[in-house]
Amino acid sequence: MSENKETEKSEDFRSGYVAVIGRPNVGKSTLINALVGEKVSITSKKPQTTRDRIMGVLTTDNAQYLFVDTPGFQTKHSSELLARMNQSVRSSLSDVDAVVMVIEATGWRPEDQVVLNLLSKDAKNVILAINKTDEVKESEAMLPLIKEAMEKFPFADVVPVSAEKTRQLDVLLDVIRKYLPEGDKLYEDDIYTDKSPRFLAAEIIREKAFRLLGDELPYGVAVMIDKWEETDDQARIFATLLVNRESHKGIVIGEKGAKLREISRLAREDISKMLGKNVYLEVWVRVRKGWGDDAQVLKSLGY
Repeated sequence: MSENKETEKSEDFRSGYVAVIGRPNVGKSTLINALVGEKVSITSKKPQTTRDRIMGVLTTDNAQYLFVDTPGFQTKHSSELLARMNQSVRSSLSDVDAVVMVIEATGWRPEDQVVLNLLSKDAKNVILAINKTDEVKESEAMLPLIKEAMEKFPFADVVPVSAEKTRQLDVLLDVIRKYLPEGDKLYEDDIYTDKSPRFLAAEIIREKAFRLLGDELPYGVAVMIDKWEETDDQARIFATLLVNRESHKGIVIGEKGAKLREISRLAREDISKMLGKNVYLEVWVRVRKGWGDDAQVLKSLGY
């Protein structure tokens, strides 16, 4: 009898879509990367790093999770790019089987409420992930936060985690699995994202620019892959970093080209790891004023 039960349990495979939402810079991308075990979304301390719905795929023995990483919902600034990003957040909430809302363990913020307002009052299968628990000394300190959150919305479950330290991620996966429908895999076991290598390479270059330039560079930077040549043992990639102003160009290039060389070097290393082969990467900087409001440019960038 027990053997039959074990057999039934092993055949109880589940698969489904999980939207991960939260205010800017709350750690959504870091959480998805940690759950999937691969770099599918770029991270930096700059808010609004993620600009597109990026799906990370995790396949385990009993489930396949299709995570949708969304841009942090933005209300402070206005542009065509940000309008499209906010629409991406809203559309991510439709046709998913579960939603993971991420907040920080340090407390509920007004920006969290803005994100929460995107959910309908009768939304189901909404899980609250309280991230960055490593920044709170005592776990008891989170109890008031959990109480406050539950008063704001009837979350199906609450799971404290640390994406940075990979704490409680197995618990979060077990909780999410409960809300996924029974069904077959939608992707092969070795697939970890639905994005193309070209897209991921552009994202990696953009991440290095964000990380190296920090507050020096305003938000307006994008990456276009101009040319991609690939053989079995090498990839030759030519890319353009788009900036809004002439003054930004000098910031990206740096003194005697030092910053741009470092951006290229770090990006080349990550892209080489991703592709599993040698990479020749050439990055140029070009000024395109107002690209964030240019529908044609945004379309070419995939927004």
